[in-house]
Amino acid sequence: MSSSSLPKDPMILLSYINTELRDNYDDLVDFCTAHSVDINDIVGRLRSIERVYDPHTNQFK
Repeated sequence: MSSSSLPKDPMILLSYINTELRDNYDDLVDFCTAHSVDINDIVGRLRSIERVYDPHTNQFK
């Protein structure tokens, strides 16, 4: 899955990634590697809605 295949809407992206992290991945790096997406793209898109990744809870808050 490329970043172009991810949801465009940041709120939907947030929900999608947090669900994937909760259900399938140990951390954001694992998710990005498995989906061949740039971690900086994900972090930047979610930062635009004031969400940051918390490695302790493995989710964007």
